[in-house]
Amino acid sequence: MPQTKVFSRATVPSDLIAGMVVFLVALPLCLGVALASNAPLFSGLLAGIIGGLVVGVLSQSHTSVSGPAAGLTAVVAAQIAHLGSFETFLLAVMIGGLIQIGLGLARAGVLSAFVPSSVIKGLLAAIGVILILKQIPHVLGHDTDPEGEMSFSQPDHENTLSEILAMIGDLHRGAALIGLVSIALLVIWDRVPRLKKSIVPAPLIVVLLGVGLARLFEHWGDEWLIEASHLVQVPVSSSVRDFLGFLKLPDFSQIGNPAVYTAGITIAIVASLETLLNLEAVDKLDRRQRSSPPSRELVAQGIGNVLAGLIGGLPVTSVIVRSSVNINAGGQTKLATIVHGLLLLVSVMFLSTSLNFIPLSCLAAILLVTGLKLASPALFRQMWNEGHFQFLPFILTVVSIVMTDLLIGILIGLAVSLAFSLSSNLRRPLRTIVERHLGGDVLHVELANQVSFLNRAALDKVFNSIPRGGHILLDGANTVYIDPDILSLIRDFKEQTAPIRGVQVSLRGFRDKYQFQNEIQYVDYSTRDLQELFTPAQVLKILEEGNERFRTGKRLTRDLDRQLQATALGQHPLAVLLSCIDSRTPSELIFDLGLGDIFSIRIAGNIISNKILGSMEYGCAVTGAKLIVVVGHTQCGAVTAAVNLAGSQSTAEQATGCQHLESIIREIQGAIDLPSCQHLEQWSENDRANFIEAVARRNVIHTVERIQRESLTINRLVHEGRIAVVGALYDVVTGKIDFFQDEATEGQSAAAR
Repeated sequence: MPQTKVFSRATVPSDLIAGMVVFLVALPLCLGVALASNAPLFSGLLAGIIGGLVVGVLSQSHTSVSGPAAGLTAVVAAQIAHLGSFETFLLAVMIGGLIQIGLGLARAGVLSAFVPSSVIKGLLAAIGVILILKQIPHVLGHDTDPEGEMSFSQPDHENTLSEILAMIGDLHRGAALIGLVSIALLVIWDRVPRLKKSIVPAPLIVVLLGVGLARLFEHWGDEWLIEASHLVQVPVSSSVRDFLGFLKLPDFSQIGNPAVYTAGITIAIVASLETLLNLEAVDKLDRRQRSSPPSRELVAQGIGNVLAGLIGGLPVTSVIVRSSVNINAGGQTKLATIVHGLLLLVSVMFLSTSLNFIPLSCLAAILLVTGLKLASPALFRQMWNEGHFQFLPFILTVVSIVMTDLLIGILIGLAVSLAFSLSSNLRRPLRTIVERHLGGDVLHVELANQVSFLNRAALDKVFNSIPRGGHILLDGANTVYIDPDILSLIRDFKEQTAPIRGVQVSLRGFRDKYQFQNEIQYVDYSTRDLQELFTPAQVLKILEEGNERFRTGKRLTRDLDRQLQATALGQHPLAVLLSCIDSRTPSELIFDLGLGDIFSIRIAGNIISNKILGSMEYGCAVTGAKLIVVVGHTQCGAVTAAVNLAGSQSTAEQATGCQHLESIIREIQGAIDLPSCQHLEQWSENDRANFIEAVARRNVIHTVERIQRESLTINRLVHEGRIAVVGALYDVVTGKIDFFQDEATEGQSAAAR
């Protein structure tokens, strides 16, 4: 994969704006995650800085933003309590980072490709729902819950829903007015094209408006006053030395403590899983649909966590909330992520006092509007329209994440998707279809993508259903894994059971490691024996069935390489087909035929000449073909030209510029009632189209009559019952071929008389 650019000149303005917006949202989230994790507030800010500056530079994701993750709050709080001190926990974070680096180098990131899209979309929708539910209290000034807490059960012994109910008696006028005005401004800004295209980001206006209103409310009385509990609360550092004083070192004296390594492994697994899933989700949100290398992301996150552990930060992961804000704000390259980290660093070092004037309700409004975009009704409708096998895992993932937490919800979603996959595999582990080849019926069994021991009973049932003397084709072309137990079953059936029962077994598509060679034992091309065996009526039946397969998308499985080798020694076609040169009417395709099955003659308007008659005589009298079929088609250009010129004084060359087309036009006009075309230009489009189709049909019958009338050889073969001559009309819209044998038979009788 090519190196991801840090920035592009064309995207610098939008990336700078997006970075500023993400910074404004990330600031309270960093503090909230730290508070919910029972960790020092500064550790959350430090994790945000590392996620932006370190992971942002090392990652090859264009739009993912890293930082302290709400999904890790329960894990972090539990491990800090279990290890006894925050410094010991930092050592575990370092170890977890080293493990992540190892996972990335081992390319463990490829595991993300196995996560179903329904789970990823469920994750996005669930985050949107959580943002809406969690931010409603903050928007209205009920700020008792930490801003970064995303779990259903909260540290204050409330939950997502009870918090909304508790909010009813604890609204703050000033904060609520700021929050509601902020939401209105964001919605209007997004719907007015001139404002939406403005270089000034709406979230920045929201923040400035929030700060201005908060200062204004200082003069409106105590009920409107925005107090510290409703404002951002960044730890204040008056100098660089104060900032460095906030840093903490890990307790290396605990390096021999087994609990530290257990905690490190836990952090590595949970953080890696959350990162990989968030990365997949972010790539789906990316407007340019770029892909991020997951293994490289694990290495970047690992390095970030090693550094976080060394200087006192919380563990970092890719965070869907910040990433979605970044994308919605117009972020297009890594520059936005880096800018957000740089702004966090500068603001914490030098602007912490000013930041503490920002009301939480205006920042909550930004997150709430982001949630509305993630959990859009259009996404739910899309998943519903994709069927219950997609919708049920999707909606269960959404409900699970909302009602538990991010990690548990995702695991439940994965388990549900796996259950649906197993259920589908058990109910439809095999696809079977009876194919009617020239050599007889073959039961075609397509094995599933994954064939496990759970499929043994279904496959054994298929084997037992094959009658004595039957034929089965086992197709492993779409299979990537076959359980050894299934391989043993196939081998035993092929080598022992099938010979005793007189069943022939053909194999195709199996990978070399399974030690099964491609082996086709049925006849899927025309041979001399088959040609002599079939009657004209049976050949016609083969063509009718072939067209039905073509029309319904059930074409036979053919080994073209084998047919190529077999027909190299000689040909024994069953029929001669005369058709138009129209590109939509290739005979072998529309009749679902293989190499060596027919002679195909193609000429504009499916007319005849002495040379064409000679070819037909050779095909039937010399090589033994049993049937001649003249195939016309709807919307034929040659027939249309013949009809249009029928009532005209112009020649074909004058009308079309084609020097040798005149002879073809004259042949087709032999099937037209020329006087009826005198006023053709006055007809409606529908009447003209119906007339042209009728002429195409009569032209086929006219050709069938001429074949027998002008070829004594073919006429003799028809009288002897060795061949038949029939006509057909192919519909280029439906793909169906209409054989009109009765009309053709009347013509043949007339020709014979």
